[in-house]
Amino acid sequence: MLDSLKGPTEWNEGRHGVGPWAQEHPDEPVPDAPHLDPELLEHGDRRNVVDAYRYWRREAIVADIDTRRHPLHIAIENFEHDANIGTVVRTANAFAVDTVHIVGRKRWNRRGAMVTDRYQHLMHHESTEALIEWALAQQLTVVAIDNTPGSVPLETAELPQRCLLLFGQEGPGVTRAAQEGALMTCSIAQFGSTRSINAGVAAGIAMHAWVRQHADLDKAW
Repeated sequence: MLDSLKGPTEWNEGRHGVGPWAQEHPDEPVPDAPHLDPELLEHGDRRNVVDAYRYWRREAIVADIDTRRHPLHIAIENFEHDANIGTVVRTANAFAVDTVHIVGRKRWNRRGAMVTDRYQHLMHHESTEALIEWALAQQLTVVAIDNTPGSVPLETAELPQRCLLLFGQEGPGVTRAAQEGALMTCSIAQFGSTRSINAGVAAGIAMHAWVRQHADLDKAW
């Protein structure tokens, strides 16, 4: 009886995902819709995706998200191989951010992204100045996130809808070029002893602040 409570397959034993279609739906024919992946239908889908995207082709998932991405862009400076980029990409994917921009070094540690970079648009810029120039051409308002003197509390700031949130690296924070190119710099309220919040965590807090102001919550999973 205990074995029967575990479900019909090993897929339920501490794993995300579903088994082969024929195993999960023995009374239904295998579908052949163009957005579905025949290999996943045959072997199962263990990917880190929401249930609504089970068995979908990767290209189909990206195309579906593209129909409802937010007019929010995220940029992070990467002049010293910042290890937080993967976390930023993963969080940006969760909030359906339009594009994540990586400034400086093109290479970054993708482990923290947990494969979500396959579903998230990425763009590289050689310098912060080049990023600012691109953002202005796209009519995006640049908002830097850092706890520098004169910054505006993120908790009370009104973030623009068409917005590019710009983050610096762990330690040095945003560059002078970022502060000079941004409409404003927002800080995150802190109450403990640490001088700064982890860049990946700060990015998540700021993205969610934008979501609370501008996203249609009825469309959330």
